[in-house]
Amino acid sequence: MLILTGGPGTGKTTTVRTMLRIFEAGGLRVALAAPTGRAAKRLAETTGREVKTIHRLLGVSFGQGGMSFERNEAAPIDADVIILDETSMVDILLMSYFLAAVRPGTRLVLVGDVDQLPSVGPGSVLRDVIASGAVEVVRLTEIFRQARMSMIVTNAHRVNSGVMPVLNRNLATGAKVDFFFITEDDPEKVARLVKDLVARRLPAYAKCDPIDDIQVMAPMRRTVTGVENLNALLRDVLNPDAPGKQEMRLGGLVLREGDKVMQIRNNYDKMVFNGDIGRVVKVDPEDQEVVVVFVEPDGVRRVTYEQHELDELVLSYAISVHKSQGSEYPVVVMPITTQHFIMLQRNLLYTAITRAKRLVVLVGTGKALAIAVKNNTHDRRYSGLAERLRR
Repeated sequence: MLILTGGPGTGKTTTVRTMLRIFEAGGLRVALAAPTGRAAKRLAETTGREVKTIHRLLGVSFGQGGMSFERNEAAPIDADVIILDETSMVDILLMSYFLAAVRPGTRLVLVGDVDQLPSVGPGSVLRDVIASGAVEVVRLTEIFRQARMSMIVTNAHRVNSGVMPVLNRNLATGAKVDFFFITEDDPEKVARLVKDLVARRLPAYAKCDPIDDIQVMAPMRRTVTGVENLNALLRDVLNPDAPGKQEMRLGGLVLREGDKVMQIRNNYDKMVFNGDIGRVVKVDPEDQEVVVVFVEPDGVRRVTYEQHELDELVLSYAISVHKSQGSEYPVVVMPITTQHFIMLQRNLLYTAITRAKRLVVLVGTGKALAIAVKNNTHDRRYSGLAERLRR
């Protein structure tokens, strides 16, 4: 068993690809897995191999007796090597089911960035296993030359070290400025600025699609610069009401054809999971159904929701930073204001920055940014796992 950890630009992906070639040259059967469909899709793109979500690898089913898995101690995963990516996202319950299905003698490689936010579910598995000292850990620390040309990578490491990011300029000759900070004190103006950036300025500057390529993230759901208000503003400009465009209301939520939506609960019957993002392609008010398309590692999948299931969906033009884990987006826009004071933490800002591939734009105040960089407190997770492993 081995843990491979490190920040952006330190070579985790290159190392995994090299390990794959070595294992396969030795005739070993390798299974690749990740916690979410989006994370699995990313790993499939970078390795050129089939990648399954943990649930699919385990053969999940959901019946009257609750959740069950085809793969377990009696019927383990048929592989000589298992590489699990984005391990920081895996909570203690899912890791328990997963490890029960790993056959003794199988080589297990856990890959992840331990400095990101912990799992949404209980526990802090990757951090605890590293802290226990019971498993060999390789921590990649060198930022390679090509990665150093990106201010996204450079600033992510600065933030993770408790140092203020370099704003609106590059550090190396020939490097592209891909990290911007726009100063604005008034929360109402911050929200309007985010709307203008997504709808008009960034698609023109970065030659990108405002819905598919730009992801707005916020530290909190409430407040003027929170997820809920930003979703309302962005939907009005990116997918406005129009004649012939069907929509359906459930309580305070209105779903409209063309909307960008997120699944917020695991649904094992439909095989869509918390954090999966899709697009509404059909709304049928007569049959009270909504059809959502999700892009998965093995292609596009259409999922039909009946009216009583619509509370599993929310708009996702803007999402919380926690919900972004395991994903990458070409462009990330993030409001950062003192309205979010209780959520301004270093690992939250670090996680948001590392979700971007091409461009990061922060909008808010230097005071809020400084609070986040200096605040290195973590939510305490009482699992006892590290101590039990040490024993």
